[in-house]
Amino acid sequence: MVCLFGNIGSTLAFDTDDMDVIRNTEKRPRITRRTVWIVVAVAALIVTSVGFARLKPAPPSVDGSSLVIETVQRGTMVRTIRGSGTLVPENIRWITAATDARVDRVLLQAGVTVAPDTVLIELSDPQQQQATREAEWQLRAAEAAYEAARAELESEKYDRDSAAAKLRTESEQARLRAKVDADLEKAGLAASITMQLSASAADDLARRVALEEKRVAAFSSSQRARLATLQAQVEQARALNDLRQQQRASLQVRAGISGVLQQVAVQAGQRVTPGTTLARVAEPSKLKAEIHIAETQAKDVVIGQHAEIDTRNGIVQGHVTRIDPAAISGNVLVDVAIDGALPAGARPDAGVDAMIELDRIPDALFVARPVGAAAASHGSVLRVVNDHEAVRTAVDFGRDSATSIEIRAGLRPGDRVIVSDDSAYQRYDRIRIQ
Repeated sequence: MVCLFGNIGSTLAFDTDDMDVIRNTEKRPRITRRTVWIVVAVAALIVTSVGFARLKPAPPSVDGSSLVIETVQRGTMVRTIRGSGTLVPENIRWITAATDARVDRVLLQAGVTVAPDTVLIELSDPQQQQATREAEWQLRAAEAAYEAARAELESEKYDRDSAAAKLRTESEQARLRAKVDADLEKAGLAASITMQLSASAADDLARRVALEEKRVAAFSSSQRARLATLQAQVEQARALNDLRQQQRASLQVRAGISGVLQQVAVQAGQRVTPGTTLARVAEPSKLKAEIHIAETQAKDVVIGQHAEIDTRNGIVQGHVTRIDPAAISGNVLVDVAIDGALPAGARPDAGVDAMIELDRIPDALFVARPVGAAAASHGSVLRVVNDHEAVRTAVDFGRDSATSIEIRAGLRPGDRVIVSDDSAYQRYDRIRIQ
C-alpha cells in the first residue's frame, strides 16, 4: 500500500511538473500572436493615415449670393485711379494783422455772409495812432519845404531872366550905335576912334549876353535838380503817411471780398503781431476738390486729365489743374477744378471721392479687378466652369486700374471669374457654388 501510494505520489509529482512545462510552452505562442496583432494594427493605422494625407480636401460649398462674378472682356480699357479729399474754395482771403495791436472787439463769428467793406474785428494801438500823426506832420513839412524852395527858385529865375533881358537890350543898342558910328565914319562925319569904341562896346555886350544866357540855362538845370530832390522827399513822406494811414485803417479789420466768414482766429483782449492770422473769408460759390492720391499712382497723373467727383449729393465732371510736387505721408495732393454747377448741398470742407482717368488702352483683355490682384504680377483666380463649380486658374496680370485690370495670359474673352475675396478658399483648387 505504501509503495502503491508512493508510486502514485511520484506519478502525481511527475505529472505536475509536466503540466507546468506544458503551460509554459502554451504561453509563448499567445504572447507572440498578441505582438503580431499589435504590429499589424499599427501598420494599418500608418497606412490609413498616409492614405488620408494623400487625399485632396473635398471642395467646399459656397453660397453663390456671397460671390461677385465678372466676365472677361476684350475692348477699350479705361485706366483710372481713385482718391478722396475735400471741397475747398478757389478764392480764399486770409486776413492778417498789419501791426502790433490789441483786439478790442470781435464783431462777427464764422458762418456769416459778408461784403468787402464789412468790419469783422476792431483793433487798437496808441503807438500806431501817434505814428500816423507824425507821418502827417512830416508830409506837411516836406510839402511846405518844396513849395518854399519852388517859390524862391522861381523868384531868382525871374531876376536872372530880367538881367539877361536887360543885357540883350543894351547889346542891341550898342550894336545899333556901332552901326551908326560906322556909317558916319564912312561919310567922314565921325572919327575912326569913335567907330572903333562903339564896335568894341557892342562886342563886349554880346559876349556878356551869351555868358548870361548860359548862366540862366545852368541855373534852370540846378533848379530842376533841387526841386526834384525836394519832390522825392515829399513823395517819401507821402508814402510813409499812406502806410501809416493804411495801418491805422487796418485796425478796422474788413472782409475784403464778398463771401462767407469761415474762421475767426482771435478773441477780445488778445495781443497780435504783424502777420498774425485774424480771420478767413471764402467765396463758397467757387469750389475745387483737393484729392489725395497714393504716391505710387500719382506718377501717371498729368494736368488736364478728366475726373469725376462724387460729392455724396451727385457726381460732377472736372479736370486736373495742379499736382503738388511733394508727397506727404505717402500721398500727393491733386487739385481738380469743377466743370459746371455743383449739386445742392455742396459746401466747403465737405468730403468727396474722385476718379481720375489716366488713359485708354485699345483692344485690351481685361476684367473687373479681383481682390488682391496687383499690376504686372502672377496670380490665380477662381474661374467659373459651370453654374455650380469654379476651378483655380493661373493668370498673368498686366496694367491695372481702379476698377479693372489687364489680363495677359490665363483667361479668354467670355470667361467668368470670381472677383470677390477668395482668401478663405485659397488652398482649394475648386469650389462648389450653391
